[in-house]
Amino acid sequence: MPAEQPDRRLPKLPTPAIRLPFRTPFKTPFKTLGPGSVSSLLKIALDVAYVLLMLITAVLLLLFVAALFIPVSQYNITFTNDDGGTQQPLTRALVLFGVGAFSAYFGGFLLILRNLRMIFRTLTMGDPFQPENVRRLRQVGLILAVVTAGVWLAQGMVAARLAPGVMDSQGLGELLTPIFSVLVVFVLAEVFREGARLRRESELTI
Repeated sequence: MPAEQPDRRLPKLPTPAIRLPFRTPFKTPFKTLGPGSVSSLLKIALDVAYVLLMLITAVLLLLFVAALFIPVSQYNITFTNDDGGTQQPLTRALVLFGVGAFSAYFGGFLLILRNLRMIFRTLTMGDPFQPENVRRLRQVGLILAVVTAGVWLAQGMVAARLAPGVMDSQGLGELLTPIFSVLVVFVLAEVFREGARLRRESELTI
């Protein structure tokens, strides 16, 4: 029998593992959801802002009630700009309009902060895709749209009736940023709605 020939093949070298940069999972240096995360810090900031805004709104409402009884006819109000100014007698209707407008403005943002606090509470719990968050985001978008429209109308009325030629009303270009913000909020609401739907389907599948 012929002698067995030795195996002259070269040994296979181990193939080094090559990791491409774009396949490396990105990890944030901080925690975004759950207790002790950035969401919990923002939740604390929203709580503080909510309390402060509640106090401001309460003071404005008290001023609105006081304006019903305090005489204001002996006072004047002055509107000025770089070219000059105009002076108008301060009437009770004007005071009620001004205080009421500011009360509605801060009250609207108080409702927005209330919904945002509830949303960030779910983020702190690590469970953001809840059906209630969809409703809350839609309320935030609706209230923001109403506040934006109210400010635009109020400033237009003041510029036309009280300070013509001194105060300019808001143009359509100045509404682009608020309108964009409202649209972003409604898009986020749809994102949360889709996330809640996927979560519900996964729970039913399990």
